[in-house]
Amino acid sequence: METEHNVILQSLKEKTGQKFNDSPSPFTRWLDPVIREVSEGDLTFEYNVRHDMTNPLKTLHGGAIAGIMDDIIGAAIFSLGLKDYYTTINLSVDFFAPAIQGDVVLAQAKVLKKGKSIIHVVCDLTHKNSRRLLARGSSNLMKLDRKIARE
Repeated sequence: METEHNVILQSLKEKTGQKFNDSPSPFTRWLDPVIREVSEGDLTFEYNVRHDMTNPLKTLHGGAIAGIMDDIIGAAIFSLGLKDYYTTINLSVDFFAPAIQGDVVLAQAKVLKKGKSIIHVVCDLTHKNSRRLLARGSSNLMKLDRKIARE
């Protein structure tokens, strides 16, 4: 961790069990997750599969799954309390089973490797009740030459 006091991690921990509706990301607010578990570089969020996240078969759209993963992966990196922004340079997703409208799914993102300029993160999407693995993703993110503004 690069900061003495990780205010982002502390804020996420304080909001465990609540909707993440004060995220700076409009996309995160559209996804409307509930924060379930928080530790440095390891987050679990809960999502309700809504009609506007589905495909014509009324299953969770693959693009929505990738979006959920990319979003929580970014949040997992922010939970490290770093001073720089990171951007996704790749995202690979394997799809194993569907979720349908009305289902509740859990996404867990975990930082596996933090290098000087690249961070590698994995993400599992599971059905909340059965814990059935729906999709697994991995991503590499690159440090940008942009500092995060802190209050």
